[in-house]
Parts: sequence; C-alpha cells; structure tokens
Amino acid sequence: MPLSEHEQKLLEQIERELINDDPKFASTVRSADGRVRARRKLLSAILLGILGLGMLIGGAVASQTWLGVLGFCLMFGGAAIAVLNAGAATTKAPAGGASPPSGKQGQRGNPVKSKLEERFRRRYDG
Repeated sequence: MPLSEHEQKLLEQIERELINDDPKFASTVRSADGRVRARRKLLSAILLGILGLGMLIGGAVASQTWLGVLGFCLMFGGAAIAVLNAGAATTKAPAGGASPPSGKQGQRGNPVKSKLEERFRRRYDG
C-alpha cells in the first residue's frame, strides 16, 4: 500500500532533519542499500573471473600447471560469487519503500514455489 501524500511529506521532513542533525549517519544509512553491495560483489566477481581466465591461459602457455589450476579456481570462485549475487543486484526495489506484493504477483519469478504453495493451501484450507 503506497504512502499518502501527507505521510510522504512527513517522511521527507524526517529525512531532511536526519541529514541536518547527523550527516555521517545519514550517509551510512543511505549507502547501506543491499543492491549496491550486490552490484559491487558482482563487479568484483567478474573481474576475478577475468583474472582467473588470464592466469589459466598464462599457465597453459608457460607450461605452469599450478598457475593454470590457480586460475581455474579463481574463475570458478568468481562465477560462484556472480551467480549468488546476480539476482540481488538486478532486483528492483518496490516503489515508496513498500514491501513486495503478496500472493501470485510476487511469485512470478518462481512457478515451482507458487505451485507448491497453491497445493499446500488446497490441502489445508479445504
């Protein structure tokens, strides 16, 4: 449920007062967005993967098995970090700071989950 116009004005006033009273805390809170951290992790994972690929190729060219194995491990680690953070980095936050919608609209991305929940409801609701 979106905030009313009066509630939005009150929230903006509270934010302005917070920024004026304690700008250091306000900047800390503002930068604590989970999507920003997830994007940074995704970027570092991509760079780690590129570095690992370079080490893998360098190990193959220089006939240094240990370098190739280390490069492969870095590539694998970068891929794992990227997969784990890709969803959080690209998910859009709901407008107005509202919680995600409930019901079938919030489950578009996971049809298996919605089927299981529907089956659960049918079983226990009647």
